[in-house]
Parts: sequence; structure tokens; C-alpha cells
Amino acid sequence: MTSVLYDAPGPKAKRRNLLFSVVFFVLLALLLWWVWMVLDDKGQLEWTLWKPFTTSDAWTTYLLPGLANTLKAAALAMVIALPLGAVLGIARLSDHRWVRVPAGAVVEFFRAIPVLLLMLFANEFFARSTDVSSADRPLYAVVTGLVLYNASVLAEVVRAGILALPKGQSEAAQAIGLRKSQTMSSILLPQAVTVMLPAIVSQLVVIVKDTALGGVMLGFTELLNSRGTLAANYANVIPSFIVVAVIFIVLNFILTSFASWLEGRLRRSKRSTGAVLGADDVDDINAGEVGGTHGASAEK
Repeated sequence: MTSVLYDAPGPKAKRRNLLFSVVFFVLLALLLWWVWMVLDDKGQLEWTLWKPFTTSDAWTTYLLPGLANTLKAAALAMVIALPLGAVLGIARLSDHRWVRVPAGAVVEFFRAIPVLLLMLFANEFFARSTDVSSADRPLYAVVTGLVLYNASVLAEVVRAGILALPKGQSEAAQAIGLRKSQTMSSILLPQAVTVMLPAIVSQLVVIVKDTALGGVMLGFTELLNSRGTLAANYANVIPSFIVVAVIFIVLNFILTSFASWLEGRLRRSKRSTGAVLGADDVDDINAGEVGGTHGASAEK
């Protein structure tokens, strides 16, 4: 079986792919074994270094509060960046130049600046120009930087998702007399959501991970920053890095799994656009049409 992108592999290609897979897994196993041996030689696998993670004190005092701050900052950034990015993306498709040009300038400007630099600028702005307390300032700066950068990236995702739809959708809407705003809200956006969802989820994963930048540079007590305090108290730097990495992996896996489930549900819901009629319903409709035809003939 062939497709537009590639031909189905033949017997020789299948053997070659199998050989590459076996070699890859062997090399991966050797790499993991080497990492294990290095950690063991350095004493990083001793039970005394991992024991703190089996107690409630390490979690309730350090990891869980840090995780809560990570989720709080990421959730605030997501809630603000998603609608803002949608508005900017739609504005870039506007027929009015006075709307399209400023939106494009904003998107290109904030997309070109590193998110860490945006956080630092935001932190200085809140310190010099607002009354935000020093305790809340890191959270405000992290959320502001994440929103400005990711909203501009999501704006491009929204614009690309809408432009990826067939032009016939817009032309059909114009043919039945819909305004552009009605076409966008009722026809284009609902269809583009499914197309955009994988890219949107990828950006949401980036938001979760980028909260760690605030912990490194601004002292925001997120998960990675809390790990440093934990490692200083228990002298288990490498184990603490491994545990935090596993937490991030699980968190992002849950997010991507939910997005995959949601995308599949949206695709299934769009396969049918009307109610399913049974045989009895069809018979009733046919009987009504026959009756209506006879009635019309009798009136004539």
C-alpha cells in the first residue's frame, strides 16, 4: 500500500528497519547501563539519598508547594495567552489594514524576544512602576513573560490553522449571506480547532516547562527552585534532579494524553452532522409525503 508521502516498505526494507530498531534498543540499553554504573560508582544510588522521597516531609515542605506554584503560573498563563493569541491571530487575518498591521507588529515583536528576557523586563517593570509586593512580583513577572511570548506564538498557530482550511468554506458562507465575523465564529474557528489542537498542546507543554526559568532567574518558588532547597537540606542533588524530571514528564504526559483524547473526541463528533433516523422514522416521513401529495391533488 502506498501514499502520497512514501511507498510501503518491501521485504528488504522491513529487514533493514528491524535491524536498525534492534541496534537502537541495544545502544539505548548500553547507555542506560552505563549511566547506572556511573551513578553507582559515585554513590548516587545509595538508599540514604533516596529515602527522603519516601517521607511526607520532603513532599509537603518542598516538592508539592513548588509543584502547586508551577501549576498556578502555567494555568494563569494558559488562561490569558489562549484567548489573547486567538484574538491576535484573527486580527492578523482582518481585511482592515489598521487592525492587521498593528496585530502583526505585536506578534512579530514579542515572538522574537526570548521569554526569559520578557520575564526580566516584566520583573523590573513591576518593581519600578507598580505597587506589587516583592513576594508576589516573581509570579507576576513569570506569568507576564509567558503570556506575551506564548500569545504571539499561539496567534501564528491560530492564523495558520484558519488558513489551512479549504477556501470553499469561506466562499460557501459568503454565498449564503454570512458576514465575515459570522463565518469566522460559526464555520472557520470550530473546524480549525481540531487542526490547531496538537500545536496548541505543544505550546502548553512549553508553558509548563518555561515556568522553571522564573525559578532560576527571579527566585520564583516553583518546582525546580524548590528542588534546590530540598537538595541543600538532604544533600541529594542528583536524585532530586531525577525525581523532579520524572514529575515534569508525568505532568506533560497527562497534558498531552488529555489533548489526544480531546482531539479524537472532536474528530468523532464531526463525522456526523445530523440525527440518525431509524427505519420507522423513515417510513413515517415517506407516509407523510405521500399523504401530503394526495391531499394536494385532492385540493386541485
